[in-house]
Amino acid sequence: MTGKRYYLTTLDAWQRCAPRFLNSHFIILGPRDIEEAGTASSNSMANSDSRIIVLVEADEGAHLGLENEPAFEVLPHPLTQKPISDTARAALAQYGVIPSSTTFDASEILARVHPLLSYPVF
Repeated sequence: MTGKRYYLTTLDAWQRCAPRFLNSHFIILGPRDIEEAGTASSNSMANSDSRIIVLVEADEGAHLGLENEPAFEVLPHPLTQKPISDTARAALAQYGVIPSSTTFDASEILARVHPLLSYPVF
């Protein structure tokens, strides 16, 4: 069974773990003039330490592995009403994410930059 979860990590950590994912989409966090949604052109402007917010689609084993990766901060499941951490909120504040935002709220805000970061609800 596959699922989708959001993580705060670095570009380097994502590149190391990406082969375990079925799919993933990310935004490079940083100055708005170089940040673009996970494209080859933006990757050339970023370095391996660049922080990213990533939506990972993977099986349960991959998600459990990411929970034990120190370079990955797991955001609460999008359908829970738990607010994101202060660290995640600070990293996403440039997009309009506020302190009380949940992961779902943040995903809707981030979807304005990268539409595939929106959490699908049917």
